Amino acid sequence: MRRLRACLGAAAAVTLAAAGTTALVASNASGATSALGNRWYAAAPYLMPLDNDPPDAAAIMDASGLKAFQLAFILAPNGGGCSPTWGGTAPVSGDTAVQNVISTIRAKGGDVSVSIGGYGGTKLGQACADAASTAAAYQQVITKYGLHAIDFDLEEPEYENTAAVRNEIGAAKILQQNNPGLYVSVTTAGTADGTGWFGKQMLLEAKSQGFTPNNFSIMPFDGGFNGAASQTGALTNFNAILRSTFGWDEATAYAHEGFSGMNGRSDTGEYFSQADFQTVLDYATSHNMDRFTFWSLNRDRQCSPADNGGRTSGTCSSVPQNSWDFAKYSVKFAGATPPSTTPTPTPTPTPTPTPNSCKTAWSSSSVYTAGNEVSYNKHNWKAKWWTQNEVPGASEWGPWQDEGAC
Repeated sequence: MRRLRACLGAAAAVTLAAAGTTALVASNASGATSALGNRWYAAAPYLMPLDNDPPDAAAIMDASGLKAFQLAFILAPNGGGCSPTWGGTAPVSGDTAVQNVISTIRAKGGDVSVSIGGYGGTKLGQACADAASTAAAYQQVITKYGLHAIDFDLEEPEYENTAAVRNEIGAAKILQQNNPGLYVSVTTAGTADGTGWFGKQMLLEAKSQGFTPNNFSIMPFDGGFNGAASQTGALTNFNAILRSTFGWDEATAYAHEGFSGMNGRSDTGEYFSQADFQTVLDYATSHNMDRFTFWSLNRDRQCSPADNGGRTSGTCSSVPQNSWDFAKYSVKFAGATPPSTTPTPTPTPTPTPTPNSCKTAWSSSSVYTAGNEVSYNKHNWKAKWWTQNEVPGASEWGPWQDEGAC
């Protein structure tokens, strides 16, 4: 599971040329009359406004002091084409639901950034013919919502596609040029070494195009990480990669570096507690890093006792917490003081349920269709759709539904 230096006036409509096309910069029809400071956009946690049991943004703001949200994700239409949608299914052009969420946030003095890409789905960089058409699609999103910030979340499978990454980086550069003051983050996968081969190729593409965003952020989770020490080690190594790629000194590299974590239990069963977030926050602030965010606010609440903390959920963290505990670390990074709350209660132990009998073991060579059941890693799993050689539990949004221990 990464913007603003000037404000576009509420009534201003500015026509700009972009690679032979004309882009209309946001007239801010969604109601924002001014933008937040950069630090808030850099601290905005991810929120899925249409999926994963969306929480009430206003309630989060009241409880945590949060002002900025990173709305996810803009994708190409599932049926094909080069036009922006929410999640591949809801066209931006006809949207009112997300618009209402944004209006609510702005009415309370907050603002949003929008994230494009993410894990899975077809990205506009894959679907559009070139950087200019990709940028034109994203410009529709900026214009509709009056955005001051945007995040390019470049990960699997798109960042393995050289042409798609070239389109995305080229589009980011065009948007940066044509929307003065736009805060731009680029988020990619993290590894113990900082980032992997594809992440490094993305940085080289940015260098070749002469593009420098506000930050390059890594996601140090789902890669064999174990708590905060492994994450700060990855951030140190990523700093070295930024220095060697762009010729920056250490301080300049940190000023263009960001962290995007995952609160609670990750897709691969790693656990990141509030104490881990505090350690990484201390590292980020002491090194003057540009960004500190996490995936996601939909997960920033305690699971029900039935979940027993043993699975990764899109709607809860699988660790003991009060609602919006993790959001408060973003508030601290932005430089504000979160409201005080009572200590997190110790959860009542839940009896371990009697395991079910295990189904036939999953096989990487077998083909499974919707409804087929297998066992893997002492859990039973049911296929949601056709699949082959996709490990059960490898991704929260993958083809397998966890049916519990066996």
